[in-house]
Amino acid sequence: MEIDFTGRVIEWRGPAPYYFVPVPDEESADIREVAAMATYGWGVIPVRARIGEADFETSLFPKDGGYLLPLKNAVRKPHGLSAGDDVTVRMTIRLSGP
Repeated sequence: MEIDFTGRVIEWRGPAPYYFVPVPDEESADIREVAAMATYGWGVIPVRARIGEADFETSLFPKDGGYLLPLKNAVRKPHGLSAGDDVTVRMTIRLSGP
């Protein structure tokens, strides 16, 4: 399942700052339809994502009925991305079922 969306980078402050792109509601609803076939536990969904020229693998985190795409520093820093920036994401959900 491939999903394209544009979202705004957010910063989550905790023990260390983390950056995420919230998946929009419509796309989150599509992901929920296949979540049982994709999750490997705790509701996280494995994905392959692309922002600009950077391809990376990560897992979506469930949050308030939607999902957050973590932005690794290896992706964020070379693109100069910080909280408040809009990014376009192409994402493939990695299904684990048949």
